[in-house]
Amino acid sequence: MSSPSMHDPREQHEHGFSTHDGVRLFYRHWPAHGDARGALVLIHRGHEHSGRMAHLADELELPDFDVFAYDMRGHGRSPGARGDSPSFGTSVRDLQTFVEHLAATHGIDPANVVVIAQSVGAVVASTWAHDYAPKIRGLVLASPAFKVKLYVPFARPGLALMRKLRGNFFVNSYVKAKFLTHDPERIASYESDPLITRPISVNILLGLYEAADRVVADAAAITLPTQLLISGSDWVVHHAPQHRFFERLVHPRKEKHVLPGFFHDTLGERDRKLAVDHARRFILDLFERPPETLSLRDAHRVGFTADESRALAGPLPWYTPRGAYWALTRLGLKFGGLLSRGIALGHATGFDSGSTLDYVYRNQAQGVPVIGTMIDRTYLDSIGWRGIRVRKTHVEALLRDAFGRVRQRGLPLRVMDVAAGHGRYVLDAVATSDATPESILLRDYSDINVRDGRALIAERGLEGIARFEQGDAFDRDDLAKVSPPPTVAVVSGLYELFPDNDQVARSLEGIAAAVPPGGCLVYTGQPWHPQLELIARALTSHRAGQAWVMRRRTQAEMDQLVEAAGFRKVAQRIDEFGIFTVSLAVREA
Repeated sequence: MSSPSMHDPREQHEHGFSTHDGVRLFYRHWPAHGDARGALVLIHRGHEHSGRMAHLADELELPDFDVFAYDMRGHGRSPGARGDSPSFGTSVRDLQTFVEHLAATHGIDPANVVVIAQSVGAVVASTWAHDYAPKIRGLVLASPAFKVKLYVPFARPGLALMRKLRGNFFVNSYVKAKFLTHDPERIASYESDPLITRPISVNILLGLYEAADRVVADAAAITLPTQLLISGSDWVVHHAPQHRFFERLVHPRKEKHVLPGFFHDTLGERDRKLAVDHARRFILDLFERPPETLSLRDAHRVGFTADESRALAGPLPWYTPRGAYWALTRLGLKFGGLLSRGIALGHATGFDSGSTLDYVYRNQAQGVPVIGTMIDRTYLDSIGWRGIRVRKTHVEALLRDAFGRVRQRGLPLRVMDVAAGHGRYVLDAVATSDATPESILLRDYSDINVRDGRALIAERGLEGIARFEQGDAFDRDDLAKVSPPPTVAVVSGLYELFPDNDQVARSLEGIAAAVPPGGCLVYTGQPWHPQLELIARALTSHRAGQAWVMRRRTQAEMDQLVEAAGFRKVAQRIDEFGIFTVSLAVREA
């Protein structure tokens, strides 16, 4: 039975918002009674829709909070094939777009937003918190579906194999309403609700698993106050990943409550007042004091990514199983370099060099006929290089966005890349933009990159507006005095190679000194990578053949460094693998 509210029932308004790709999703709004203290965003579980969480608008008994809930793609009154989305990452980005919409349309500061999400919605919310580092007040996650109980042995690899053979397809939910909740009214309404979506696409189901694995393993990257509500008798999802996720959270304001006897529909259970009261108290406590931001300025010295990189830098004795494995891997790559053009180039210039990246961007397999080109194609199709190519398209897209913003402000369009490699992505962005810069300044520390970058400028016929010069991207004073002063700066793929935040901060200070207020910065990040040990143990960097050991920077850490230099992030992109981010920031006055 629903809990009685101390207040009159909320008035519900119905709206729509446009996503990044133009799809218009449905959402509900229950306005606060009087001046709003904050806003709650409700995210429904899989197969359901926002109406299934509507009862919380009253039951939370927070009349001075705006409450919003939207229907995810393919659910409820939102468009799309039922139970499907272009990708799980698209659904995560929809949440980012929705919070941006609330700020632009309803005037709601993200710092006053708490997200309350259940099941699949809780995985969407936690992935968003990990990948986009939103500066919201906090999260309430109810029974996150980090690992769905499929009950069929080898179901996940079997589904992956079937998708390879037949493409995307749909499976129907096996879950009956009586295994979701003990509440007879909720059971009856679930069984009769025409908006319930029984099927789910295999693309989304497997994407859910992949995102959940990544977020649980890397939960320390989430720096938001978080409350976790776990249903004690959940038939739908496993408990163990939920507990691992909680243990790895680093914010001191975190809570975990295991609710004995509760089925999966935690916030729709018969005795849900217990769960709802936990959430209500947590939310009120969050608003009793200003938001608490964890400083990540020293994460290169203290923290889980620093520990991780130090472990990867440690040598492995050759006689241990792991040492022998990586020695054989290095030997295999040496042999591959005799046949594959890309691997040979990596050995010669460094697998992180501008020459290697330009080769990866061109994506044309080369090597000894047949066997060499096959090896090279496998090399170019590795997940890291696929992510790099997606990063290039994202850099170009946000550069075009930056060009438009600068022109809108009436500033001259002058572009600077502080570590351009060969400069291909900047020149490609210019070629596909309707804006012609007054000047393009490409800089790099490498003689080879300067030489090849100048050749690319000549090939494009851009000598009149573009020049390539040698320069140190970490020399603050040199960056500050570049002429003419750039209004759009870009730094792509550089900071990921250098673990020291002090070094990155100096570079950003120099860029900020050069870019005027209203100008833009496009910057990249690498919050996660599935092949860190392969890279550290088997690949060499451009620095005199040293091992390529990377320290990941979480998105929150990267954004803090950029903000400290005087920029405000306004947009972000991330690939479907969760590896590379590209962000756009505006220089503050």
